[in-house]
Amino acid sequence: MANTPKAEIAAKIAEAAKRALAEAEERRREAAAQPALPPEQGGRKGPEPTRYGDWEKKGIISDF
Repeated sequence: MANTPKAEIAAKIAEAAKRALAEAEERRREAAAQPALPPEQGGRKGPEPTRYGDWEKKGIISDF
């Protein structure tokens, strides 16, 4: 690629960017077409415990 003109490199990058944007748009459309998940029944209140790395129930905390 050291001998490739800058314009050719820029054109390849622009084409790759267009492909990436088209793929991302397709993924967004597919995600929007899927039905929303129902709310959890009997779930914990507050932030998701697995996201923060600990579980707490009745004052007892366990990390894993």
